Amino acid sequence: MPPSVVKSQASVRYSSATGKWIILAAVLGSGIAFLDSTVVNVAIPTIREDLNTGLAGVQWTIDAYLLTLSALLLTGGSLGDLYGRRRMFVFGLIGFAATSTLCAIAPNIAVLNISRALQGTAAALLVPGSLAMISSSFHPADRGRAIGAWSGLAGVTTAFGPFLGGFLIDAVSWRMIFLINLPLAAIAVWIAVKHVPETRDEEGAQRPDVPGAFAAAVALGGILYGFIEGPVVGWDSPSIYGALVLGVVASVAFVMIEALKKEPMLHLSLFRSRQFSGANAATLLIYGALSGAMFLVVIQFQTVLGYSPLEAGASLVPVTLLLLVMSSRTGALATRIGPRLPMTVGPLVAAVGLGLMAAIEPGTRYLTTALPGIVVFGVGLGITVAPLTTAVLAAAPSRYAGVASGVNNAVARTAGALAVAILPIAGGIAGEAGATAERFNSGFARTMLIAAALCAGGGFLSFIFIRKPDEQAES
Repeated sequence: MPPSVVKSQASVRYSSATGKWIILAAVLGSGIAFLDSTVVNVAIPTIREDLNTGLAGVQWTIDAYLLTLSALLLTGGSLGDLYGRRRMFVFGLIGFAATSTLCAIAPNIAVLNISRALQGTAAALLVPGSLAMISSSFHPADRGRAIGAWSGLAGVTTAFGPFLGGFLIDAVSWRMIFLINLPLAAIAVWIAVKHVPETRDEEGAQRPDVPGAFAAAVALGGILYGFIEGPVVGWDSPSIYGALVLGVVASVAFVMIEALKKEPMLHLSLFRSRQFSGANAATLLIYGALSGAMFLVVIQFQTVLGYSPLEAGASLVPVTLLLLVMSSRTGALATRIGPRLPMTVGPLVAAVGLGLMAAIEPGTRYLTTALPGIVVFGVGLGITVAPLTTAVLAAAPSRYAGVASGVNNAVARTAGALAVAILPIAGGIAGEAGATAERFNSGFARTMLIAAALCAGGGFLSFIFIRKPDEQAES
C-alpha cells in the first residue's frame, strides 16, 4: 500500500527512512529533468552532423525543451498543489520516459525538436513536484538541510550532464543520452509510489485555474519565443514582435485573472514578501549567468580548443564535486544564520570564477587557466544554490509549496533560455558572427565577463532584499 496522505503538517525528519526516500525520489526525478537541460549541449555538434541540419535546427533542440518547461512550470506546480504533488510527480516521470524514447528514435531534426518540446512539458510536472514534496513534508527544523541535499544532488546531475553526455556520445551514440533516462525514471516512480507520502493543498481551490494556466503559458511562451528566434529571423520580423506583444499582453491578462479570481493558481500575495520577490529576482540573474556561461564554455572547449565531447564534459567535473560536498552543509547553515550572507557571498565568488574563465583561449592549459576559474565558480555555486532555494520556499506558506516551487523553477529555466539566446548577441558571437572558431573565440571572453556581471548582480540583490526569518517577520 502507498504511504498515507500528509495534509498540512510537515513532520518528516531528515534522519528518518521516509525522509531519505523522499530526497532520493526527488533527486532522481528532478535530476533527469535538469540533466536533459545540459547533457544535450555536448551532443549538439554530433546531432547536427548526424541529422544533417544547420545551427538554427540544433538551437531548437535545446530551446524547445526549455521553452515548454519554462512556460508550464507554474501550471505544473499548481496542479501538484491541487491534485497531489506525488501524483503529478509520477505522471511527469512516466511522460518524461515516453518522450525521451521519442527523442532517442527521432529520424530527423523536426521530430527530435517536437519530441524535446513534449519532453519539456512532462518535466514541468515533475520538477516543481520534486521540490514541493520536500518542502511540504519535512519538519521546519530539517527543511533547510533537506533542500540543501536536494539542491546539491540535483545540481550534481546538472553539472554532470556534459561529462555523461560526452562519454555516451563517444562510447555509443548521441541517442543514448535520452535512453539513459528510462531506468532512472522507472526507479524514481517505484520509490515515489512505495515510500513517498502524498501531500496537497487541502484548503485551496478544488478545480484547476484554466484561464490562469493558459495565460501564464502564453505569456512565458511568447516572450521566450521572441527572444530565442529574434536573433535568427530578425527583430523586425512580424512573427517576433507579434510573439513579444502577445507575451506582454498575456502577462497583463494573467495578473488581472489571478487578482480577480476567487481561487487563483498563483496567489499574488506571495510577491508581497520581500524574501520571495528578492530571491526570485536573484534567481533570474544567477541562473541566467550559470546557464549561459556553461553553454558557452562547452562550445569554447570543443570548437575552439579542440576537446572531444568527453574531454569537454570532464572539464566541468569539479563543479559537480563541489556542489555535492557543499550544498547540504550550506543549506543547514542557511537554516541557522539565514540565507542572506551565503546568497550575497556565493554569487560574488561565482562571478570571480566566471571572470577567470574568460581567459580560456587557444594555447592556454587546462590546469593553469581553466581549472582555477572552474573551481572558484563551483565554490560560489556550492555556497549559493541551497540557501537560494531555501529562501524562496521559506517565504511561502507550505500549502503553496508547489506553486512557489513552480515560480522559482520557471524563473530559473526562463533565465537559462534567455541567457542562451541573448548572451551570444551581447558578446557579438550570435549567428554568423560566431560561426567559426576564430570568430567565436573573439567574443567568448566578453560574454563570460557579462555573465560574471549578472552573477554579481544576483549577489547584490540578495544583500538588499534577503533577511533572516526573524528580521523578515518584523519588516
